[in-house]
Order: sequence, then structure tokens, then C-alpha cells
Amino acid sequence: MQDHSFDGIAGKFAKNIYGTTKGALRHQLLCDALDELLPDKPLNIIELGGGTGVMSAYLANKGHAVTLTDVSSDILALADVPDSVTRYQADLQSITNLAEYDVVLCHAVLEWLADPRAALAHMATHMRPGSLLSLTFFNKDAALFGNAVYGNFDYIARGMKVKNQVRLNPQQPLSVPTVTEWVESLGFEVLASRGIRCFHDYLRDKQVASSDYEALLALERKYNQHTPFKWLGKYYHLWLHLNKP
Repeated sequence: MQDHSFDGIAGKFAKNIYGTTKGALRHQLLCDALDELLPDKPLNIIELGGGTGVMSAYLANKGHAVTLTDVSSDILALADVPDSVTRYQADLQSITNLAEYDVVLCHAVLEWLADPRAALAHMATHMRPGSLLSLTFFNKDAALFGNAVYGNFDYIARGMKVKNQVRLNPQQPLSVPTVTEWVESLGFEVLASRGIRCFHDYLRDKQVASSDYEALLALERKYNQHTPFKWLGKYYHLWLHLNKP
């Protein structure tokens, strides 16, 4: 398994991820989280694997100093961000100046990496004590539940592995307990957590996500920090404080 890049399919990525209700909802719910959790002052923020810069643009327009990075030059070429945003192409493991930033964002990146724990260790090594990490990842348990709902029993029996990997499907979903154990062992403290898209992906009628989007968004917002619903989030968000000396 190798780290994944979206070079060559950047347009398809932007359309399939950000041009859908699932992408819009994920972005809005993460904006909600950051609005609640970020300190109320201008911050120096770096986004690792930030894709087309939707979140970087949002934070820059809030008055933060933002650096956008991604491994894919094709993806960065599509980024529509304010001129104040610094952007450059780099893979996560090559970025060693994380101590310059108050907050590191790593959203929906780990599941595309060959060694996600090593990526977390890299961040812990290079971030400064007292800084914050906003981390989201594709939830393996929610993926299993969703496939069970749709009767994909053979797929589950194969460990949710396919012979021919679809390039827009995350290659390595991760369980919440596993990632939590990893980050705590690396010196991070979990300050807050929530599910992202706890209901959207289980809708029997997919058209409802568009026709009743505001009602769905209100439902997600009401329950995504409460058990058992947050455990069903297709993505899981951890708000982390680095305590290591």
C-alpha cells in the first residue's frame, strides 16, 4: 500500500467530494466544530492535505493566517483561496516546520496513507507543546455498519477489501478506539470529539439529503456530540492538545 494522491483526477475529486451533499455537510459540520473550539483570536494555522482549500478559505476569511498544503499539485491548482493564504505542494511527512503554527488541521487524510500512525507521530514530533490538532478520519466502524445496512455481507467478510481500489474510496478506514490510543500514546490529550455525518450516509431515500438538507443539518448538529450517535459518524473528529514536554 502506498500513500494516495489525486493527481490526474483532481476535477473528478472536486466534483464528487465537494459538489455533493455529503461534502457540503462534512464541511459545514467541521466549520461548526472549529467555530466552537478555536480560541477567539487570530491564529497561525496550517492545513495538511487541504485539497482544494475550502476550509483554508473559510478560516482565512475569519481573519486567521493560513497555510494550505497538499501532496497533489493538480488539486492545489484548483484551490480558490484568498491571496492571504500561503499554499505549497508537499507530502505530510516532509513538512517539518509545524512548530511555527498554533493549530494544525489534518482532515480526511489518514485514511489515504500507508502508515497513518507514522503520520501522527511525525506531527507530534514537529508540533510545539501547547499547540492544537484538529483531526478527522474515515470511521471504520461506521463504514462496517453502513455496509451491513445495505447488505454487503461478503464485502464485510473480506475485511472490507476490494481487488481493484477505486481511487475516490478511502483505502484504509480507521477505528475510533485505535486512533484515540495512538494519539494519547504520542502525547496528545483529547479535548473534544464528535461524529461527522451521523445520519446522512444511512438515509434510505438519498434524495432527502437534498430536499430536506436544512432539517438533516439540524439533526446532525443536535446529536453529533452525543452517544451512541456520534459513533456512527462516517468521519470522526478529535480536537487534540499536545502536552508532550
